[in-house]
Amino acid sequence: MSKIHLTRCQHLSPFVDILNHLGAPTASLLGKFRLPTSLEEKADHYIPILPAIEFAELARRSQGIEDFGFHASQQLHFEHLSEKTRNLICHSPTLLVGLQQTCKWASLEDSNLSNWLERHDNHVRICSRLAGTKGLQHLEHSQWLQNIFPIYIVRQFAGPDWTPATIAFEARYTPTPACQSLWPSTRFLSGQEASWIDVPVSMLALPNSASANGNRSRLKNDEVEHSSDEIIGALKLMLPSYLDQGPPALAEVAEMAGVSTRSFQRKLSRAGITYSSLVDTVRFENARRLLRDTDSKIIEVAFASGYSDPAHFTRAFRRIAGVTPGQFREQWRPR
Repeated sequence: MSKIHLTRCQHLSPFVDILNHLGAPTASLLGKFRLPTSLEEKADHYIPILPAIEFAELARRSQGIEDFGFHASQQLHFEHLSEKTRNLICHSPTLLVGLQQTCKWASLEDSNLSNWLERHDNHVRICSRLAGTKGLQHLEHSQWLQNIFPIYIVRQFAGPDWTPATIAFEARYTPTPACQSLWPSTRFLSGQEASWIDVPVSMLALPNSASANGNRSRLKNDEVEHSSDEIIGALKLMLPSYLDQGPPALAEVAEMAGVSTRSFQRKLSRAGITYSSLVDTVRFENARRLLRDTDSKIIEVAFASGYSDPAHFTRAFRRIAGVTPGQFREQWRPR
């Protein structure tokens, strides 16, 4: 039995908004493909992706809209990702971890979406592909969305003005001059094995800008999520005090918070994080600060961050930052 490939209604909404703004017969166009005509309250519901692509192409032709996928992508932002995806990224200590989380949970956005990272010389490609669509026409509509969300994720770490050197499409597609004028320093490639954008390896150790500013993205009016976020914030303030003597066990932290161990684990799980990964993040952030702001030897940084084995420290640091502690100090220490 064939699998029905799904996408979130949120990803269809910008196409519908553009059509409504033009006064197009949007409901009629949606109805041709058995797509819901009311999307306002269905952002986190799912629809079949193949009819959605066919709808976008028919709407483009019937309304004479050039580069429909590009214009739709410009109406989407980081906040349009699913809440779990945003939460995972907001709690990622570095861009590398954020991208790894994006790849791991890609199916939250599209059930048949695969994301992965490829190393190419001094760049990393954030690749994406929709299963079951090989050979289909007009995939540029969805591939613009596949590429724009990684760009917005990188901007959470690199700042709002960052643009990739390359945006590549699996589809045979050439952007219009209007599109290219908005991305003057970016080259566009088509007919690739997958859609991708590239990121310099040197950026992988960038910290989360929301975390650095103490201003994490808040989720919509959800007291449970706010509670989880507050607990995580408190732990990130408290745990550095214990690193050199070993962080408290999960049960001890739960007791400090006045909740059962199981309840504490659930609160962390709702935020998409585990206690061990939180401890790893705190250790990394402590080490990053010492490497940037002090002359401490790397072995001293390792001990101060709770590692008894410097080799273990180097492996753990590289797993989160994409570079060794020595390379990080060379790249990021103020001169």
